[in-house]
Parts: sequence; C-alpha cells; structure tokens
Amino acid sequence: MKDVHQFGAAASHFGLENHGLRNLWAAWWNLPTPALYEAATRNREGWMVHMGPLVTRTGQHTGRSPNDRFVVRESTTEDKLWWGNVNRPFEREVFQRIKNRMMTHLEGRQVFVQDCYAGADPEYRMPVRVITETAWHSLFVRNMFIRELDRDKLRDHIPEFTVIQAPSFTANPEEDGTNSQAFIILNFAERTVLIGGSQYAGEMKKSIFSVMNYQMPQRGVLPMHCSANMGSDGDVAIFFGLSGTGKTTLSADTARTLIGDDEHGWSDRGIFNFEGGCYAKVIKLSAKAEPEIYATTRRFGTILENVGYNAHTRRIDLDDASLTENTRAAYPITHIPNASLDGLGGHPQNVIFLTADAFGVMPPISKLTSEQAMYHFISGYTAKVAGTERGITEPVPNFSACFGAPFLPLHPFIYAKMLGEKIEKHGSDVWLVNTGWTGGPYGVGKRMEIAYTRAMITAALAGRLDNVETEPDPIFGVHVPVSVPDVPDYVLKPKNTWSDGEAYDVQANKLAGMFVENFKKFQDEVSDEVVAAGPTP
Repeated sequence: MKDVHQFGAAASHFGLENHGLRNLWAAWWNLPTPALYEAATRNREGWMVHMGPLVTRTGQHTGRSPNDRFVVRESTTEDKLWWGNVNRPFEREVFQRIKNRMMTHLEGRQVFVQDCYAGADPEYRMPVRVITETAWHSLFVRNMFIRELDRDKLRDHIPEFTVIQAPSFTANPEEDGTNSQAFIILNFAERTVLIGGSQYAGEMKKSIFSVMNYQMPQRGVLPMHCSANMGSDGDVAIFFGLSGTGKTTLSADTARTLIGDDEHGWSDRGIFNFEGGCYAKVIKLSAKAEPEIYATTRRFGTILENVGYNAHTRRIDLDDASLTENTRAAYPITHIPNASLDGLGGHPQNVIFLTADAFGVMPPISKLTSEQAMYHFISGYTAKVAGTERGITEPVPNFSACFGAPFLPLHPFIYAKMLGEKIEKHGSDVWLVNTGWTGGPYGVGKRMEIAYTRAMITAALAGRLDNVETEPDPIFGVHVPVSVPDVPDYVLKPKNTWSDGEAYDVQANKLAGMFVENFKKFQDEVSDEVVAAGPTP
C-alpha cells in the first residue's frame, strides 16, 4: 500500500487495498506473540499479570450478541440459507454503506493483520485474514486460528474470507437497520465479515465458524460444534454441547490426546480441528478438577478476558465474577501438554451429547438408539438457571438445534442428516451425558460431581459399558446402564437421588413436555420413528 507504514517481516503481496482500506497510518503484519504483547501493553489495551498472561477487558459486550448478527441477502446464497432469527437478512446496499463508513473511519489509524487458516486438514483448509484495530485482538486471532510460520507462504497468502473488526466504529440503528450500535455482518458474496461496536473477541472466532458451517457441507464435510480427543490406540471421541455443559473441560483429559475443544469437521478421512487454539470458560476454575486448563491461566501467551486481578500484586482471581460470569481464557492449543499437533483424528467411535439439565431429572449417562440420537441432536437441549439473566426465577430450557444453532447458516436438517449418515456408516456409539443437577433442580440439588462424570465417560470410551445391562428411563426413554465403574448405582437413576419422588415426577414431566413442544417445528421433516424417540410426558 502506498504511503502506509507497513511493519512485520511477512506482509502479503495481496494488500489491504483489496479490502477497501486506504490512507492508513500503519499496518502491522503477522506480528508474533511477544511483539503483540508489547503493542497491547504500550497502547494500554491490557495488562500483563503474574506468570505472564495478558488480562483484557471487553467493555459492555462480555459475550456474543446474537441479535446483532446479520447475513447479507444476495443471489448466490439466498435460496440456500436458513433465514430467520439466526440468520437475519441484511440488504447488500446497506452493507456497502456501512463498509464504506468503516473504511473511512479507519483512515489515519493503525491496523493489525493476521493471515492464518481455518481447518487443520490441508485438503479442506480455508485461508483467512483477520484485520483488527487492536493488538490484543490480533493476538486472540493468532491464538485461535491455525498459524502459518513460513514467511514465503505468508507473502503469497490470499484469503478466501476476511474479517474486519473495528470496535470503535458503531452503527446508526435508525439509518442502518441494525438492532444496536454493535453489528456482525456476514457477506458470502464478498467473502467478508464486518464487526463493529463490540470488543468481545469471540465474535471473530464464531464468524469464521459460521463460514465453515456454510462451506463444508458443500464439500461433504460435517461441521460440528464439538470438542474431540483421542485415546492411545487412536480411538476418537467427540463431545457436543452448549456453553457451560463441560465440552472443553471433559475433552481435556490427561489420559487422552486433545484434538480440539470447540469446532471440528468430519470428512471421509476422519475428523479435523477447525482451530489452532482453545477458548475456555474459567470462572471458578479448579486446579484439582481441571489442571490442564488451569495451568494455561498461568502461561505467557494466554489472553484472560474479563478475569479479575489485583492491580498491586498482579495476581488473578478466577472466582471474580464482578464483570461477567463469562470470563474466558484464549490460548494456543500447544499450551495443553497432551494436545495433538496436527489436529487430525480418525472416525469417532463414540459421540457424546452433553447437557447441563438444571431440572435435575435427566440421567447422568445413557445410550441412545440412532433415532434417539437424531432426536436429541436436533433438539440440542441444555438449561439456563436462575440468576443468570434478569427475570429468570426457575430453570429455563434452552434448545439449540445441532448444539449450535447460532452458527448454522443452513437448515439444521442438513447437518442432522449428515451426522446420522456418518454415525451409521462408521458404527459410532452415541451417549447422552447430563453434567447438570442431581438430587433436585437448581437451588435444591447440586451439580453432578465432575469425578462421576469423568468416570462415566471413561467407562464408555473404554468399552466397559458395552455389555452392561441397561434399563429405559420411564419418561425420556433413553437406555440407562444399571452400573458404571467408580460411580454409585443410585446416582444413575435421577429419581433415586431426590428426597421427594412426586416432585421428581412433576419436574420430569414438565421438561418432557418442553421437549415435545420444541420438536413440533421439526417433526414434519423427520421420520415417525425419530419423533417417537422423544420423551413421553
């Protein structure tokens, strides 16, 4: 670019002018982690704390803003996308108007550029470029995506999709038709994502995940909102689950190799990580129960979003929820000692659906038939609990299709059909694991002990439940083992853990009815067998 100070040893020949950027003061290309630390602290974007992590703040947006996410309506994708509350249509002309204003806003400023990839499998890898206003967001990108360390390849890097993130630029809702000053707009025709008005770094990560969720099915790859790990003999397990269900925690197992903690593809060759890092919730993180993730919060290179710390001693406080319950650590996957370096694995022998049932009525582990697997994948159930949002006084079900509805550009049945076909083809066992409450609902019972959950999953993955007798749950119909090594038998049947059996029946039937009501919008698209695989209140 003419008249722009360009820094970094590996600036791409495919310059920023290709994205409409002009008259910048400086462009910092592919800076390594130490240089991004220096820039972030110099610009007062964050603070280095004890043992080396970088603590940052995201302002008023401490999580994703699904109501501020839009997709440009244009001819190449209009007939393919799943339009509605997840994919809100946005006019192409308004997108261009916002982009022009954003480009003008960035004139005279500096930007940070990371050229990287989404997808560990070279056959399906997508070159990505992320342009940010701040160094700490550039470090986040460097942590989360797959790095390219070859300078020659970086110089020749041509992105297939580009994210331009400018938190200091805001929309005008009255003029632009957005819901607030924040916006996340995907344009598949221009292969561009615009993010403004929000400093929450997860928007960049999930935008690219949405892109992969659109592109991969067209290439025969199932994109999945799941973590994955691998045993010593190469057996692969994948863990689906919404935020707070234990997807990251349970996949970080010292006895197994971590492939990835959040986003994967399942191709004819096996599974592969979409990312090069992890983005873990760390509120009240336990060094005993989650030693691998806990250790990353004491590592140079880790970003700690909205984590509390003592300004004098620079020691962090993982129990501090004063800014948000959604405190996060973003770190390269190499911070996990037993992580896979290539991000690849074979076909999963075990598929695990995680739910945090705050009603306290679902079994802690159960095996699913193929029809039940389809039913629960399409349902994507977990629960919100009292106190997490204003006005919530009792558990509220949260059904998110495919355990990731906010990131699905296509109709959920496209993904569900692909999952069913792959499970059948490769003979995968499917388990439903409740990491939520036992002995009563939230506020009465207690959270399932993580030691029990780990023991159940360990037994399932090791094949020690293959020949164990099971009994159908009387309401949910799933097949519950009568015994699991290292787990008390009474824990396996939720009603046995309640002091009031009648109260259990009321809550179980209530939740079952919610399942049935939610599934009504899907039942015309699936077989009668799948509909019948749901609970019977």
